[in-house]
This record gives sequence, C-alpha cells and structure tokens, in this order.
Amino acid sequence: MRNFEAHTDDIRQKMLDEINAFSIDKFFETIPEECRMEELALYNPISEMQAQKRLYSISKKNKTDYINFLGGGAQKKYIPSAINYVASRFEFLSAYTPYQPEISQGTLQIMYEFQSMICNLTGMDVSNASVYDGACACAESCLMAVRINKVKNIFISNKLNPNYIEVIKTYLWAQDIDYTISSAPDEGVIYAGKIYSYPEYDGELNQIPKKEGKELIIACVDISNLSVIEPPAADIIAGDYQPFGLGLNFGGAYGGFISTKDEYKRQLAGRIVGKTVDREGKIAYVLTLQAREQHIRRSKATGNICSNQALTALCATLYLSLIGAKSLSEIANMGYCYAHKLSYELDKIGYKTVNKNFFNTFSVKMKEGISPDKYLSILKENNILGGIKTDENIVTIHATEFIDDNDIYEYVNALKGL
Repeated sequence: MRNFEAHTDDIRQKMLDEINAFSIDKFFETIPEECRMEELALYNPISEMQAQKRLYSISKKNKTDYINFLGGGAQKKYIPSAINYVASRFEFLSAYTPYQPEISQGTLQIMYEFQSMICNLTGMDVSNASVYDGACACAESCLMAVRINKVKNIFISNKLNPNYIEVIKTYLWAQDIDYTISSAPDEGVIYAGKIYSYPEYDGELNQIPKKEGKELIIACVDISNLSVIEPPAADIIAGDYQPFGLGLNFGGAYGGFISTKDEYKRQLAGRIVGKTVDREGKIAYVLTLQAREQHIRRSKATGNICSNQALTALCATLYLSLIGAKSLSEIANMGYCYAHKLSYELDKIGYKTVNKNFFNTFSVKMKEGISPDKYLSILKENNILGGIKTDENIVTIHATEFIDDNDIYEYVNALKGL
C-alpha cells in the first residue's frame, strides 16, 4: 500500500528539519496533550482487493429499495441515465472549482446556463453559480440581508425546515447576529430580513408576507414546484436544487442556489459567471463576480464557497436540459396528483389531512390511539418509508413522480389494520 503515500520518511524528515521541528512529536507539541489522540482504532492493513470485498459486504446491509414518501428536504426523483454519464467525464469531474477561463470554458458555460435556468424558474434577475446546499443558501441569504441593511437582526419563520434553521442559527451565531424564531415577527422590531418557507415544512402553501420598510424578504422554495406555481414575491429566493438530477446519495452531495434582484447582486455569496466575447469576437465565459476570500480582502468577502458545487450544478443543468420546460411541469403535476390522491385515500380510513392548501407535501393527523411512531413502523414493515414525524400527532408526507397508483394502494392497505 506504499504507493498511496505521497511522501517517504526521508522527505518527511527533511520537511521537519527545514522548520526546526526535527521530529513529529516536536511538530505537534503546540497541541495540548488532552486534545491529542493516542492512536486510531483501525483494522490491520489489508490489500485493496480485500478492502473492496469488505466494503461491499458492509454495503449490503443498507436497504435502499423502499417506496419513498419522505421528502423533508431530499426527494427521490427520476434521473435520466445520461446525467451521470456526462457528469462523470474527466473534463468535468474535478474536486475543485475551475478558475482559469481559458481552459474551463465548458464548465463555465454550464454554470452560466445553470444561473439562467434558476432565474427563469424563480423570476429573479440574477443567480449565483451554486453553494453547498439549501440550508447554506438560506443562511447566506440571511447574511446578505444583514450586509445590505446593516442591521444585525433576522426573523426566521418556525415553518422552515428544522435542519435549515439549525444551520442558519450557526451562521448567525458566528457573526454575532440576533435572530427570532417564531410563527410571526415581533412587533416594532427592525429586522434586516425575514425568511419564510414556500411551501412551509408541513406542506402548507401560504403567500409570503409583504415587506415592511427596508427589510428584505427571503423565500426558501422547493424549486421543482416553480414550473407550475408562481414564484413568491421576495427580494431573495433560495433553496436546494437536489430534485434536479441528484440522487438521495445518503444525504449528499446536494447543491444550493441564491437568486435575487439586480440591485443586490454584489452581495451574493459564491461566484457569478458572465458571458462576453474575446478579442476575436468569439463567445467567452468568465467568473464575472468573484466576491470570495480567495479573490478579495477577507473582510470584504461575501462568502467562502470553494468546493466544486459546479459538478452538482452541472447535473441540475443537464437534468433541466434533458427534461425540458413542458415535462418539468408534467413531473411537478404528477407529484401534486399523487399527493392529493393519497390524502383522499387516507382521509377515508381516518387519517385526516390538516392542510388547507398544499401542493405535493401534506400532513395527516393520527387516529386516536395511533402514534406517529407506530404509524411509520407499520409502513416500514411493509417496505414503505411513509413520511416524517413532525409533531407528536402529525406525520408529513411527500409525493413525487416516482410514486404510482400501486404504491398508494400498498400504503393505504398497510394501514387498514390499524
């Protein structure tokens, strides 16, 4: 296994000598002893072939063929096979974001097309070329609002994805920014921005409240629905583009987007790709706005998004290109129809939908004597991931085009004995 090591012992010793450390122990002596690990609990060395066999054996313990009604920020969607084939080509498959435009025209064009597609869906003037995920996109949007309005206070709707809320709290804590998490903002308090979910985490589809004064309204959206429903009236629209060509992948990698009005573009996190012409008049793509700490003074940076989310943005762009506008609407409508059909069937056996208005996500109230845990456990025994427990008496259910009438029949049939 020596061929996997970058440095020999001689090279390591020369490096240590150069910095007057002379030994590994001397090199790490600045780290307090209580913070050091004595040793790692690793297996004895094995060959690459043995490692592959062992990992394959472990992987078989995963069960991945459930009928999936989970949602909650990650959706099981149909992914055309061409996406993984193209995205896995060596021209794109890189661990890092490309910087040099002269050798990265293909990737930069994809990022430019991605931005254009996001703007078409959200109705906004400008979009960045992706961030880590939807949670980070929402958090970065809150920081945008603070920078723009110079007020260190944010309102967070408690109807937002709870995982997103935790990420936002961490970002705001690190910047000493105050926040309120509630169903409604405090009266008389001046906020830099207010962030709402559209639709809300439990599936309710409410209009985003209108802005007051200079505050910015931030909408966290399920972008896959925006081919059918009108984008919310907001100053910033953010979210996760995982529904566009990205598998569940046991939780990632996904990708986030932030789109906004033209007047706020210089406060976007990440980077923006622009289209121009070179000195010969040929189309060329460049990183137009590079407001990251790698490019400008750290105090002026709007973010530090430096992993290659361009690769997942490539998947999203390929997905939208292959599916097309008409099919994108049809796919969204399929999720709508299956969700409403399942809601109707559950209502007939006593599980009442609590939403007044929903699209493809809805919440049901448990029958007396049935807990969400028991409800979901029965479904799982029947190979169905039936939803997410979102309250002591509530289960939230999500439907996509991956569902069919037979899945709905199996779902309802599994609960008839309860």
